[in-house]
Amino acid sequence: MNFQPIKPKKVSTQIAEQVRASILAGEFAPGDKLPPERELAEMFGVSRPSVREALNILASSGLVMSYQGGGTVVKSLVETSATNPLTELIRVQQDRALDVIEVRKCMESWTAWYAAERALPDDIRRMDEIIAGMKHNLETKQLSEDLDANLHIVIARSTHNIVWLHLMQNLFDAMKEFQQTVWRAVYLTREDHQLLFEHHSAIVLAIKAKDPQAARDAMVQHLTFAEGRSSAYIAQHQL
Repeated sequence: MNFQPIKPKKVSTQIAEQVRASILAGEFAPGDKLPPERELAEMFGVSRPSVREALNILASSGLVMSYQGGGTVVKSLVETSATNPLTELIRVQQDRALDVIEVRKCMESWTAWYAAERALPDDIRRMDEIIAGMKHNLETKQLSEDLDANLHIVIARSTHNIVWLHLMQNLFDAMKEFQQTVWRAVYLTREDHQLLFEHHSAIVLAIKAKDPQAARDAMVQHLTFAEGRSSAYIAQHQL
């Protein structure tokens, strides 16, 4: 027999492996902060230097980045540089945002499909909380743009496919500035906000019903509507 000697693992290596597994399981999205060193040390029952060494291991592998006084942030698996060139492209050529929305229609129709097949009770609870927040904002005449973005990310997370989640987060980061501008310029009436609420509710209801086709159709309908509004906004501002 060709058995190999068992080598004990360093504490920091074991911590790094557990945090890495948590990130790759989608428990942290790109841009999320890990708990502070002190909290991690308490969770693992180890010293802070061991936690610090574990975070250095994760940073060297490109999974996280630590900032002086800013904690440790999860990086995107599909990130290509410190700055997102797609953000600048959309800022300079706004019509490129329509290219991104076209890609989103393809991607998110399938994240909705897979979420309907794979969403767990915790995923559904998060969606329900967001829909409840949207309903509250509708009733109190507040905007739900942040909840809107969060719902799409939660749906991507509910596929339990880490690549879907990171790709979606990257696109949303690139589109954030443009999306905020459009939200505040074209969704002006209560009817607009009611329609957006109905779109998102239909997507979540289909996911909860575990109906992939209905979830996919509802997402395509919603993004086609958003695409039309964005296209009208761009056309108006190019005159």
